[in-house]
Amino acid sequence: MGSCFAEHIGNRLSDNKFDIQINPFGVLYNPSSIASSLQALLDEKIFTSNDLFEQEGVWNSFSHHSRFSDLSIDNCLQKINTEASRAQKQLKACDLLTITFGSAFVYKLKSDGSVVSNCHKRSEKSFDRHRLSVDEIVAPYKELIPRLLTLHPEMKIVCTVSPIRHLKDGLHANQLSKATLLLAIDQLCCLFPETVFYFPAYEIVMDELRDYRFYADDMTHPSGVAIEYIWECFCHCCIAKKSLQFMTLWQEIQRAINHRPFQPQSAAFQTFVRKNEEKLEILSSHYPSIDFAKEKEYFRGLLSD
Repeated sequence: MGSCFAEHIGNRLSDNKFDIQINPFGVLYNPSSIASSLQALLDEKIFTSNDLFEQEGVWNSFSHHSRFSDLSIDNCLQKINTEASRAQKQLKACDLLTITFGSAFVYKLKSDGSVVSNCHKRSEKSFDRHRLSVDEIVAPYKELIPRLLTLHPEMKIVCTVSPIRHLKDGLHANQLSKATLLLAIDQLCCLFPETVFYFPAYEIVMDELRDYRFYADDMTHPSGVAIEYIWECFCHCCIAKKSLQFMTLWQEIQRAINHRPFQPQSAAFQTFVRKNEEKLEILSSHYPSIDFAKEKEYFRGLLSD
């Protein structure tokens, strides 16, 4: 859960057949919104029309990313509650929760003082902007983490700070924001030393990959090369050797699936398909808990009658 950086790592895990769910409330940037989202999942909250607002014919939720917004209030609520229900079940079985904080700045509705996850392009006059303190970040997690551990006592929580710079805050304000997030995570690691761990994605980009060639064209987001490097570091630190062995074998299958032949009916390609189908069957027998049905169907569809 967290900023778009969390989605980069989450998608890599999903591509490698890990049983995960990525951002059930959409991209979230600030620690307060992430805490509120976890609270809603633990409380098994059902969102209703009272949690939505209409703007220019579109229904939105201040607790959710705009990907949940819809012209129909029923469709909006269905998307929100379907994803939440799945996340509630996932959280009960979750042994690893990764959280990425993006910014310590929050926007509070002037009408009721609540922190919003997304402003949905409403006028700035509707909000008060505030930088959270370390204590304001830590406080809700001191209550949340024990609740999470009642669901799964062996759960581990890996916290990261997004290396994506929020330049609209200004360079100095961005640094203060990131420093606040780092101090808050450090406190949580000290409070829950057996549960909460820090992965230094921010430092990897800022210190190891400090050259601008590791940034995308906007000069704020990490480039594909940087994301790949961070992913390799994450694998080394956070993924068990047995899983890494599976990933090596699985990537061979993925390369075969991504291969696009010029002559799919040729004898050579048909032999190639059969060999990879056999590899997939062997992999499936070694890892029976992983669903390979889609991939098996794909290879069968390539074979000539």
